[in-house]
Amino acid sequence: MNNTAIVADLGGTNIRLALVDDIGAMPQHIQELSVGDYVGLIECIERYLTLVPASNVTKLSIAVATPVSGDKIMLTNRDWGFSISQVADHFNLEQVKVVNDFTGLALSLPLLSAEDLQQVGGTEPSANGAIALLGAGTGLGVSGLIQSAAGVYPLSGEGGHVTLGATNARELAIFAEFNKRYGHMSAERLLSGTGIGEAYEVICLIDGVEDLNLSPAEISQHAIARTNAQCEELMALFCHWLGVVAGNLALSLGSTGGVYIGGGIIPKLGDYFIQSGFRKAFESKGRFTNYLSEMPVYVIQAKQPALLGASNALDPRFSSIGITHYRA
Repeated sequence: MNNTAIVADLGGTNIRLALVDDIGAMPQHIQELSVGDYVGLIECIERYLTLVPASNVTKLSIAVATPVSGDKIMLTNRDWGFSISQVADHFNLEQVKVVNDFTGLALSLPLLSAEDLQQVGGTEPSANGAIALLGAGTGLGVSGLIQSAAGVYPLSGEGGHVTLGATNARELAIFAEFNKRYGHMSAERLLSGTGIGEAYEVICLIDGVEDLNLSPAEISQHAIARTNAQCEELMALFCHWLGVVAGNLALSLGSTGGVYIGGGIIPKLGDYFIQSGFRKAFESKGRFTNYLSEMPVYVIQAKQPALLGASNALDPRFSSIGITHYRA
């Protein structure tokens, strides 16, 4: 690859930007900006370029937390967007590559090392088996990777919006409140940073106790320390349902190549997640329990893997993935 590319990971809360000088190269000069502080992507990039020693930038590859279609990109969890062509013209870029954020994360998986991963049960992955990927952050991202002798191919989808169905009276009460508010209890309504905060509020409402207006990080801390009953119940429910959704995805894709968990929440839970009910819920699929029991699950511990995936997305092999805009 000639000259320098900016790679970016744009979520509903923050945007992370870096520089690479080759396809699949390790991102350098990483900076994180708050999306809410900027009008749009052009302003974010302009600010970034004042912070780093960038010269002769000719390409941009960005992974965004939304479905990718057309010139106008709007985030799912924030009223914020950008025009691909306007960004390209403003910075006089030869190429702009835009992929879904979890498609970008999927493209990082072939480049990760064993040291970047923490295994949670299962045995060894199949060398050419399908790979499942999901992760909770501002929202719930879902993707996958098809492996073959010809290479890998990432999958794009919005599996974070599949429906959750209660399995007991307590879950029914919690989910009913979400259904009353939104008309649909999607996986993302619970399995995300926003979902953790709102689910805590719902549990406090049902229990008739004071809502302490805790952040998702504070809720996790209370659960780990066992200092708040509602937080403990919520995070146990969170890990359980992440296991259910991950197991469903693994069955749908036949993920003998492994299931990978990214996002900003699970990697920070450490041993709490390992000891949670996640793995039991993941495997509890009746006649297919034994099938799932062999599937390895990995928590991605690498720093900023989506930026690495955005770098890999510049490979011409992935030209049909997402949107590739070239200067006329």
